[in-house]
Amino acid sequence: MNRLLPGIIALPLLSASALQAQEQGRVAFVACPIVQDTPTVPCWLAAHDGQIYYMGIQSDVSAPFNPPSLGHKVLVEGKLADHEECGAKVIEPITISIMPELSPECDELRMAREGVDISFTPPRPPGPSGGRLAFSFPDPPPPPKPPYTPKSFDIPYAFEGMVNFQTPRVMTPALEYAQLSKAKQIEVTGFRGATRLSDGTLLVEHGGIARERAEEIVRMFRGAGLEDVEFKVTASEEAIEGGPENRHVSITIVP
Repeated sequence: MNRLLPGIIALPLLSASALQAQEQGRVAFVACPIVQDTPTVPCWLAAHDGQIYYMGIQSDVSAPFNPPSLGHKVLVEGKLADHEECGAKVIEPITISIMPELSPECDELRMAREGVDISFTPPRPPGPSGGRLAFSFPDPPPPPKPPYTPKSFDIPYAFEGMVNFQTPRVMTPALEYAQLSKAKQIEVTGFRGATRLSDGTLLVEHGGIARERAEEIVRMFRGAGLEDVEFKVTASEEAIEGGPENRHVSITIVP
């Protein structure tokens, strides 16, 4: 057994699920991220098993892809696409998770070189933003109208992750529905995941993280002014093996 951090367990075992994932073109691995400069904006790569993979571009927190950090390894999960970007194979869709332990060896910066570029124009030019965000999201749908019924929402998480820059945007519809419906009860359930890497190793999130996630969401609701609401907090402590979708918090608003 290889213990990465207290509570994060790596179990080397080549399973049928790992073999099936490989056959379906899915990959999951832990590697050092690499910054590759280009004539426009830097892109982020990862090297694994002799292959270079493209993760995304350097941008601000409005982007669907939030880049990793040098000095930490990254868990990469997704499906291989049939094209390349920035001189590397594309994984699409992709989910990345910054591993919490320090990895000072992860410090590779590659200079821009001929033939390595990205095939699309970034939403804004490189350099200081002047307050403008690079990406914008579609306008939200019109607010729901009564009669209000119980409605569920889902908050995704990175591996071993808690709330991040993306969480408020994802959580806003649940907050707005709770306010509009004058919620009497909000049920919050946290879940814990396990990820099978392409080499068969099973990474398991630490025990207790499901409840930590649920309780953090409750604090965010209370911080937004929902004080006169009954919160029902539960957690599924069993680590569910599968993809990123198993790392989440489920919210049910009960008017």
